[in-house]
Amino acid sequence: MHDAGRMPNAIPANLDEARLATLVERFYDKVHIDPLLGPVFNPRVDDWDAHKVLMTSFWTTVALHTGHYRGNPLGKHQPLPIGVQHFQRWLALWRETAGEVLDVESAALMIGYAERIGYGMRVGMGLTQHLRGRESGIPVRARQPPADRTPAAPGANG
Repeated sequence: MHDAGRMPNAIPANLDEARLATLVERFYDKVHIDPLLGPVFNPRVDDWDAHKVLMTSFWTTVALHTGHYRGNPLGKHQPLPIGVQHFQRWLALWRETAGEVLDVESAALMIGYAERIGYGMRVGMGLTQHLRGRESGIPVRARQPPADRTPAAPGANG
C-alpha cells in the first residue's frame, strides 16, 4: 500500500552516512582488486582510505543531500583509459555490494543513483553512441501506456 506521507525518492529510514560509508568501503575494496578496474585506478589512487572518505562524501551528498562533496567527477574520469566495459563492471560491483550491505529499499535507491550517474558519465565521455537497452547498463523496463484520464461518453465512437 502506498504511504501518502512518503514522497518519491525520499531518503529511506534505514539509509544514513554510516551505511553509505560501509557501502563505499566494501565497494572500493572490490574495485581495488578487480582485474578490470584495479589496473585503471590503482596507479592513480595514492591513498585508498582518503579516496573512500571522498567518495563517502560524494554519495552522502547524492543520497542524503548533505552538500559535503565538492568536486568534478567527470573531469577526474575523462583522462582515464576507460570504456563502456569499465562502466558495466563498476555498475555490476556497485549493484552487488549495495545488495550485500543495504536493505532492499536503500539498495534500490543507491543502484538507481549509480545507474543515472554512470549514464551521465558515459554521455560526458562520449561513450554512448552504440549503447542500446541493456548494453547501457540500465535495466530495460516496459513502458507503461499513459492512463486515459477522461473516459469516453457512451456512443462517442460511433
